[in-house]
Amino acid sequence: MRSRVVAPVDTMGCESLADTKDSPVDQRLQTLVALMLSSQTKDTVTSVAMKNLQDNLPGGFNLRALLGVEPARLNSLIEKVGFHNNKTKYIKQTAEILRDKFDGDIPDTIEGLVSLPGVGPKMAYLCMSAAWGRDEGIGVDVHVHRITNLWGWHKTRNPEETRAALEAWLPRDKWHAINHLLVGFGQTICLPVGRKCGECTLAEKGLCPGAIVAKKQTTVKRDRTTVKAEVGGGTVEQEVVNEVKVEHNVKAEDMPEASVMDIEDIGKPRRTRSSRRR
Repeated sequence: MRSRVVAPVDTMGCESLADTKDSPVDQRLQTLVALMLSSQTKDTVTSVAMKNLQDNLPGGFNLRALLGVEPARLNSLIEKVGFHNNKTKYIKQTAEILRDKFDGDIPDTIEGLVSLPGVGPKMAYLCMSAAWGRDEGIGVDVHVHRITNLWGWHKTRNPEETRAALEAWLPRDKWHAINHLLVGFGQTICLPVGRKCGECTLAEKGLCPGAIVAKKQTTVKRDRTTVKAEVGGGTVEQEVVNEVKVEHNVKAEDMPEASVMDIEDIGKPRRTRSSRRR
């Protein structure tokens, strides 16, 4: 099912944004910066910002260029991403740290990566996988966190708990694929709001406990006809109403939004309307 739908992460995900014509060191730097830009930002916007940097940094997208670019200019190149002011500061600070502490390359350990400003565990694990080719943990973003909880794999409160729960049983050779798989699924089918359960194979086969399944709706069809009857030697016209109950399916996505529990409310009791005091 996932392979049939092209998601933004498939063509504009952070692991595919580095310029393959550049050196391995520069590609690793670009992957790290792409991940820093991606926080609270759609893949399409991150992709445009990365292209701006690649096309407009003097001398190319490398550490020397990041060290030399003025903060105001850097900010203007990434101004469409979320929290671009903070990210400008983080990128400039990171460039200095890479120069002073890591010999001009990005760290090759999780500890080193999370020591950089603005880099958390999710970014670090994804960066290790994409930049260094080492899967030392699962990168858990909001899609992975909410979808695996929706499926009932665990009941976790935050992405770090989800990462630990997944790593406890998921084979290591699946760690790299699961983020890409579920992020794309969350972008196209299992949306944060208005999940397209009617297009989901898992829902169709009854494999998703959180699916909003199609329901049968009954309507009454009324046919009115006029008949003539003989009464007392005369003819009287009489209207007859025939009622027929008709059942038809209603797609999950066509159901009123109010009937769908928000993904963030899983595990919480449903709120009910309080009765008015008389």
